[in-house]
Amino acid sequence: MSARNGAHSGTVNVAILGCGRIAHHMADTLRQMAADERYTRLVRPYAVATRADLSRAEAFAKQYGFPKAYGSYEELLADPEVDLVYVATPHALHAGHAIACMMAGKNVLVEKSFTANEAQAGKVLDVSRQTGMLCTEAIWTRYMPSRRIILDVLASGAIGTPHQAYANLSYPTMHKARMIDPAMAGGALLDVGVYPINFVMMAFPGAQPSRTVSACSFTDRGVDEQFSATFWLDNDVMAVIDSSMVSVGSRTGIIQGDAGYLIVENINNPERIDVFDADHRRVNSIDVPRQLTGYEYQVVSAAKAVLRGDIECEEMPHEETLRIMRIMDGLRAQWGEVYPFERAADGSYR
Repeated sequence: MSARNGAHSGTVNVAILGCGRIAHHMADTLRQMAADERYTRLVRPYAVATRADLSRAEAFAKQYGFPKAYGSYEELLADPEVDLVYVATPHALHAGHAIACMMAGKNVLVEKSFTANEAQAGKVLDVSRQTGMLCTEAIWTRYMPSRRIILDVLASGAIGTPHQAYANLSYPTMHKARMIDPAMAGGALLDVGVYPINFVMMAFPGAQPSRTVSACSFTDRGVDEQFSATFWLDNDVMAVIDSSMVSVGSRTGIIQGDAGYLIVENINNPERIDVFDADHRRVNSIDVPRQLTGYEYQVVSAAKAVLRGDIECEEMPHEETLRIMRIMDGLRAQWGEVYPFERAADGSYR
Protein backbone atom coordinates (compact mmCIF):
# COMPACT_ATOMS: atom_id res chain seq x y z
CA MET A 1 0.00 0.00 0.00
CA SER A 2 1.48 3.35 -0.99
CA ALA A 3 0.89 6.59 0.88
CA ARG A 4 -1.58 9.05 -0.52
CA ASN A 5 -4.19 11.52 0.67
CA GLY A 6 -7.60 10.14 1.64
CA ALA A 7 -8.60 6.85 3.21
CA HIS A 8 -6.55 3.70 2.76
CA SER A 9 -7.25 0.02 2.81
CA GLY A 10 -4.82 -2.71 3.76
CA THR A 11 -1.78 -2.79 6.03
CA VAL A 12 0.03 0.38 7.07
CA ASN A 13 3.78 0.32 6.34
CA VAL A 14 5.59 1.99 9.24
CA ALA A 15 9.02 3.59 8.95
CA ILE A 16 11.27 5.04 11.66
CA LEU A 17 13.24 8.24 11.21
CA GLY A 18 16.31 8.00 13.42
CA CYS A 19 18.06 5.12 15.20
CA GLY A 20 18.40 6.37 18.78
CA ARG A 21 17.22 4.76 22.01
CA ILE A 22 13.53 5.57 21.56
CA ALA A 23 13.66 4.25 17.99
CA HIS A 24 14.79 0.87 19.31
CA HIS A 25 11.81 0.75 21.66
CA MET A 26 9.44 1.47 18.80
CA ALA A 27 11.15 -1.04 16.51
CA ASP A 28 10.82 -3.76 19.13
CA THR A 29 7.14 -2.86 19.50
CA LEU A 30 6.54 -3.05 15.76
CA ARG A 31 8.30 -6.41 15.59
CA GLN A 32 6.05 -7.76 18.33
CA MET A 33 2.95 -6.28 16.72
CA ALA A 34 3.78 -7.98 13.42
CA ALA A 35 3.76 -11.33 15.23
CA ASP A 36 0.57 -10.63 17.18
CA GLU A 37 -2.72 -11.68 15.62
CA ARG A 38 -4.39 -8.54 16.99
CA TYR A 39 -2.12 -6.26 14.96
CA THR A 40 -0.43 -8.23 12.19
CA ARG A 41 -2.91 -7.16 9.50
CA LEU A 42 -2.90 -3.53 10.65
CA VAL A 43 0.78 -2.55 10.71
CA ARG A 44 3.98 -3.75 9.08
CA PRO A 45 7.50 -2.82 10.22
CA TYR A 46 8.88 -1.57 6.94
CA ALA A 47 11.86 0.81 6.91
CA VAL A 48 14.37 2.75 8.96
CA ALA A 49 16.62 5.67 8.04
CA THR A 50 19.62 7.40 9.58
CA ARG A 51 20.90 10.79 8.59
CA ALA A 52 24.21 9.67 7.07
CA ASP A 53 25.11 6.13 8.11
CA LEU A 54 23.72 3.33 5.95
CA SER A 55 25.57 0.62 7.87
CA ARG A 56 23.91 1.70 11.11
CA ALA A 57 20.49 1.65 9.45
CA GLU A 58 21.17 -1.78 7.96
CA ALA A 59 22.19 -3.18 11.35
CA PHE A 60 19.05 -1.72 12.91
CA ALA A 61 16.84 -3.14 10.14
CA LYS A 62 18.43 -6.58 10.49
CA GLN A 63 18.00 -6.56 14.26
CA TYR A 64 14.26 -5.90 14.06
CA GLY A 65 13.35 -7.51 10.75
CA PHE A 66 12.71 -4.37 8.71
CA PRO A 67 12.95 -5.08 4.96
CA LYS A 68 14.28 -1.60 4.06
CA ALA A 69 17.17 0.49 5.40
CA TYR A 70 18.21 3.93 4.17
CA GLY A 71 21.34 5.99 4.83
CA SER A 72 19.49 9.29 4.43
CA TYR A 73 16.10 10.65 5.36
CA GLU A 74 15.55 11.81 1.79
CA GLU A 75 15.79 8.24 0.48
CA LEU A 76 13.18 7.05 2.96
CA LEU A 77 10.81 9.88 2.03
CA ALA A 78 11.18 8.99 -1.65
CA ASP A 79 9.96 5.44 -1.03
CA PRO A 80 6.32 5.30 -2.20
CA GLU A 81 5.57 2.30 0.02
CA VAL A 82 6.07 4.25 3.27
CA ASP A 83 2.69 5.13 4.81
CA LEU A 84 3.49 6.28 8.35
CA VAL A 85 6.76 7.71 9.68
CA TYR A 86 7.61 7.63 13.37
CA VAL A 87 9.83 10.68 13.97
CA ALA A 88 12.36 9.65 16.62
CA THR A 89 14.88 12.48 16.40
CA PRO A 90 15.67 15.11 19.12
CA HIS A 91 13.01 17.71 20.02
CA ALA A 92 14.68 20.57 18.18
CA LEU A 93 14.53 18.63 14.90
CA HIS A 94 10.94 17.39 15.09
CA ALA A 95 9.35 20.32 13.29
CA GLY A 96 11.61 20.19 10.26
CA HIS A 97 11.46 16.43 9.97
CA ALA A 98 7.68 16.22 10.41
CA ILE A 99 7.12 18.91 7.78
CA ALA A 100 9.50 17.20 5.33
CA CYS A 101 7.64 13.92 5.81
CA MET A 102 4.21 15.42 5.19
CA MET A 103 5.38 17.40 2.18
CA ALA A 104 6.59 14.07 0.77
CA GLY A 105 3.15 12.55 1.29
CA LYS A 106 3.94 10.66 4.49
CA ASN A 107 1.77 10.56 7.60
CA VAL A 108 3.65 11.19 10.85
CA LEU A 109 3.68 10.02 14.44
CA VAL A 110 5.96 12.55 16.14
CA GLU A 111 7.71 11.60 19.37
CA LYS A 112 7.13 13.88 22.35
CA SER A 113 7.79 16.61 22.97
CA PHE A 114 6.03 17.36 19.73
CA THR A 115 8.30 20.31 18.94
CA ALA A 116 10.48 22.72 20.90
CA ASN A 117 7.79 25.40 21.24
CA GLU A 118 4.22 26.29 20.30
CA ALA A 119 5.25 28.37 17.28
CA GLN A 120 6.99 25.37 15.72
CA ALA A 121 4.01 23.15 16.57
CA GLY A 122 1.64 25.56 14.86
CA LYS A 123 3.68 25.46 11.65
CA VAL A 124 3.76 21.66 11.67
CA LEU A 125 0.01 21.38 12.18
CA ASP A 126 -0.61 23.95 9.45
CA VAL A 127 1.21 21.63 7.04
CA SER A 128 -0.91 18.71 8.24
CA ARG A 129 -4.06 20.61 7.34
CA GLN A 130 -2.61 21.79 4.03
CA THR A 131 -1.46 18.35 2.92
CA GLY A 132 -4.22 16.26 4.50
CA MET A 133 -1.62 14.01 6.12
CA LEU A 134 -2.04 12.56 9.60
CA CYS A 135 0.10 14.29 12.21
CA THR A 136 -0.15 13.13 15.80
CA GLU A 137 2.05 13.34 18.88
CA ALA A 138 3.56 10.14 20.29
CA ILE A 139 2.92 10.86 23.96
CA TRP A 140 2.20 7.23 24.78
CA THR A 141 0.25 7.74 28.02
CA ARG A 142 -2.45 9.55 26.04
CA TYR A 143 -3.24 6.33 24.15
CA MET A 144 -3.03 3.81 27.00
CA PRO A 145 -6.07 2.11 28.60
CA SER A 146 -4.93 3.50 31.98
CA ARG A 147 -6.16 6.92 30.90
CA ARG A 148 -9.76 5.69 30.71
CA ILE A 149 -9.39 3.78 33.99
CA ILE A 150 -8.36 6.97 35.82
CA LEU A 151 -11.19 8.99 34.27
CA ASP A 152 -13.69 6.26 35.18
CA VAL A 153 -12.55 6.28 38.82
CA LEU A 154 -12.94 10.05 38.97
CA ALA A 155 -16.37 9.91 37.30
CA SER A 156 -17.53 7.21 39.73
CA GLY A 157 -17.28 9.61 42.66
CA ALA A 158 -15.02 7.21 44.56
CA ILE A 159 -12.81 10.06 45.78
CA GLY A 160 -15.53 12.70 45.79
CA THR A 161 -14.80 16.08 44.25
CA PRO A 162 -11.12 16.42 43.28
CA HIS A 163 -9.30 19.46 44.66
CA GLN A 164 -5.59 18.57 44.46
CA ALA A 165 -3.25 16.68 42.17
CA TYR A 166 0.44 15.83 42.22
CA ALA A 167 2.70 14.22 39.64
CA ASN A 168 6.42 13.51 39.41
CA LEU A 169 8.76 12.09 36.79
CA SER A 170 12.53 12.25 37.22
CA TYR A 171 15.44 10.28 35.79
CA PRO A 172 19.21 10.92 35.99
CA THR A 173 19.94 11.66 32.32
CA MET A 174 22.73 14.24 32.43
CA HIS A 175 25.01 11.74 30.68
CA LYS A 176 22.99 12.04 27.47
CA ALA A 177 24.44 14.70 25.18
CA ARG A 178 21.11 15.92 23.81
CA MET A 179 19.70 16.40 27.33
CA ILE A 180 22.24 19.08 28.21
CA ASP A 181 22.50 20.70 24.77
CA PRO A 182 20.54 23.98 24.43
CA ALA A 183 20.68 23.69 20.62
CA MET A 184 18.77 20.37 20.89
CA ALA A 185 16.15 21.89 23.24
CA GLY A 186 17.67 19.98 26.13
CA GLY A 187 16.53 20.05 29.73
CA ALA A 188 14.14 18.21 32.02
CA LEU A 189 10.97 19.99 30.89
CA LEU A 190 10.55 18.73 27.32
CA ASP A 191 11.90 15.26 28.02
CA VAL A 192 10.33 14.22 31.35
CA GLY A 193 8.35 17.23 32.56
CA VAL A 194 5.92 16.81 29.71
CA TYR A 195 4.55 13.65 31.39
CA PRO A 196 3.34 15.15 34.68
CA ILE A 197 1.82 18.03 32.71
CA ASN A 198 -0.05 15.55 30.52
CA PHE A 199 -1.06 13.51 33.57
CA VAL A 200 -2.83 16.52 35.06
CA MET A 201 -4.39 17.68 31.81
CA MET A 202 -5.67 14.17 30.99
CA ALA A 203 -7.25 13.86 34.43
CA PHE A 204 -9.06 17.16 34.00
CA PRO A 205 -9.87 17.53 30.30
CA GLY A 206 -11.02 21.00 29.41
CA ALA A 207 -9.60 22.61 32.56
CA GLN A 208 -7.28 25.54 31.94
CA PRO A 209 -4.49 26.90 34.16
CA SER A 210 -5.63 30.28 35.46
CA ARG A 211 -2.43 30.93 37.42
CA THR A 212 0.97 29.25 37.44
CA VAL A 213 3.89 29.60 39.84
CA SER A 214 7.11 27.76 39.02
CA ALA A 215 10.85 27.71 39.55
CA CYS A 216 13.79 25.80 38.13
CA SER A 217 17.53 25.36 38.46
CA PHE A 218 19.83 25.43 35.44
CA THR A 219 22.81 23.40 34.29
CA ASP A 220 26.06 25.19 33.53
CA ARG A 221 24.99 25.16 29.85
CA GLY A 222 21.75 26.97 30.58
CA VAL A 223 19.04 24.30 30.26
CA ASP A 224 16.57 23.47 33.02
CA GLU A 225 17.99 20.82 35.31
CA GLN A 226 14.98 20.34 37.58
CA PHE A 227 11.79 22.27 38.24
CA SER A 228 8.56 22.45 40.16
CA ALA A 229 5.31 24.13 39.16
CA THR A 230 1.94 24.75 40.74
CA PHE A 231 -1.08 25.23 38.51
CA TRP A 232 -4.36 26.62 39.74
CA LEU A 233 -6.90 25.24 37.27
CA ASP A 234 -10.19 26.93 36.52
CA ASN A 235 -12.07 23.90 37.92
CA ASP A 236 -10.72 24.70 41.42
CA VAL A 237 -8.04 22.02 41.34
CA MET A 238 -4.52 22.88 42.50
CA ALA A 239 -1.98 20.71 40.66
CA VAL A 240 1.67 20.44 41.71
CA ILE A 241 4.22 18.83 39.41
CA ASP A 242 7.98 18.37 39.47
CA SER A 243 10.66 16.81 37.28
CA SER A 244 14.41 16.42 37.32
CA MET A 245 17.17 15.01 35.19
CA VAL A 246 19.58 14.67 38.12
CA SER A 247 17.57 12.45 40.46
CA VAL A 248 15.52 9.27 40.59
CA GLY A 249 11.87 10.16 41.05
CA SER A 250 8.90 8.31 42.49
CA ARG A 251 7.01 8.54 39.16
CA THR A 252 3.89 8.93 41.29
CA GLY A 253 0.59 10.50 40.29
CA ILE A 254 -1.95 11.42 42.97
CA ILE A 255 -5.42 12.93 42.72
CA GLN A 256 -7.02 13.97 45.99
CA GLY A 257 -10.72 14.63 46.57
CA ASP A 258 -12.97 15.42 49.52
CA ALA A 259 -13.88 11.73 49.97
CA GLY A 260 -10.60 9.97 49.19
CA TYR A 261 -7.71 9.84 46.76
CA LEU A 262 -6.14 7.72 44.05
CA ILE A 263 -2.51 6.89 43.47
CA VAL A 264 -1.10 5.95 40.08
CA GLU A 265 2.07 3.88 40.14
CA ASN A 266 4.38 5.17 37.40
CA ILE A 267 2.73 7.97 35.43
CA ASN A 268 5.18 7.29 32.58
CA ASN A 269 3.72 3.80 32.02
CA PRO A 270 0.97 3.20 34.59
CA GLU A 271 1.10 -0.19 36.28
CA ARG A 272 -1.66 0.10 38.88
CA ILE A 273 -4.25 2.55 40.21
CA ASP A 274 -5.00 2.31 43.93
CA VAL A 275 -8.10 4.00 45.35
CA PHE A 276 -8.32 5.06 49.02
CA ASP A 277 -11.24 6.33 51.08
CA ALA A 278 -11.28 9.23 53.54
CA ASP A 279 -9.85 6.98 56.26
CA HIS A 280 -6.88 6.00 54.07
CA ARG A 281 -8.18 2.48 53.54
CA ARG A 282 -7.46 1.05 50.12
CA VAL A 283 -10.86 0.26 48.69
CA ASN A 284 -9.83 -0.70 45.16
CA SER A 285 -6.69 -1.69 43.28
CA ILE A 286 -6.88 -1.75 39.50
CA ASP A 287 -4.18 -3.35 37.38
CA VAL A 288 -3.82 -2.08 33.84
CA PRO A 289 -4.30 -4.56 30.96
CA ARG A 290 -1.29 -6.58 29.83
CA GLN A 291 0.57 -4.94 26.98
CA LEU A 292 3.38 -5.63 24.55
CA THR A 293 5.47 -2.58 25.42
CA GLY A 294 2.90 0.21 25.79
CA TYR A 295 3.91 1.80 22.50
CA GLU A 296 1.44 -0.32 20.53
CA TYR A 297 -1.56 1.81 21.49
CA GLN A 298 -0.30 4.94 19.76
CA VAL A 299 0.69 2.91 16.69
CA VAL A 300 -2.79 1.35 16.49
CA SER A 301 -4.47 4.74 16.81
CA ALA A 302 -2.23 6.32 14.17
CA ALA A 303 -2.59 3.39 11.75
CA LYS A 304 -6.37 3.42 12.03
CA ALA A 305 -6.39 7.17 11.47
CA VAL A 306 -4.29 6.67 8.32
CA LEU A 307 -6.77 4.08 7.07
CA ARG A 308 -9.65 6.50 7.69
CA GLY A 309 -7.84 9.41 6.08
CA ASP A 310 -7.87 11.48 9.31
CA ILE A 311 -5.30 14.19 10.03
CA GLU A 312 -5.38 13.79 13.83
CA CYS A 313 -6.01 11.14 16.49
CA GLU A 314 -8.78 11.62 19.00
CA GLU A 315 -6.49 10.65 21.89
CA MET A 316 -4.21 13.63 21.19
CA PRO A 317 -5.94 16.13 18.89
CA HIS A 318 -3.99 19.02 17.42
CA GLU A 319 -5.44 21.59 19.81
CA GLU A 320 -4.36 19.53 22.80
CA THR A 321 -0.81 19.28 21.47
CA LEU A 322 -0.78 23.07 21.09
CA ARG A 323 -2.14 23.50 24.63
CA ILE A 324 0.64 21.39 26.16
CA MET A 325 3.29 23.26 24.16
CA ARG A 326 1.73 26.55 25.30
CA ILE A 327 1.96 25.48 28.94
CA MET A 328 5.62 24.51 28.56
CA ASP A 329 6.39 27.77 26.75
CA GLY A 330 4.80 29.59 29.69
CA LEU A 331 7.00 27.78 32.18
CA ARG A 332 10.16 28.57 30.22
CA ALA A 333 9.08 32.20 29.99
CA GLN A 334 8.88 32.34 33.80
CA TRP A 335 12.38 30.89 34.02
CA GLY A 336 13.87 33.00 31.23
CA GLU A 337 14.92 29.88 29.34
CA VAL A 338 15.36 30.52 25.61
CA TYR A 339 16.89 28.02 23.19
CA PRO A 340 19.54 29.40 20.80
CA PHE A 341 17.41 28.81 17.69
CA GLU A 342 14.61 30.90 19.24
CA ARG A 343 16.72 34.07 19.19
CA ALA A 344 16.65 36.32 16.16
CA ALA A 345 19.85 37.75 14.69
CA ASP A 346 19.40 40.95 16.72
CA GLY A 347 19.19 38.94 19.94
CA SER A 348 15.45 39.30 20.38
CA TYR A 349 13.14 36.36 21.03
CA ARG A 350 11.25 34.87 18.08
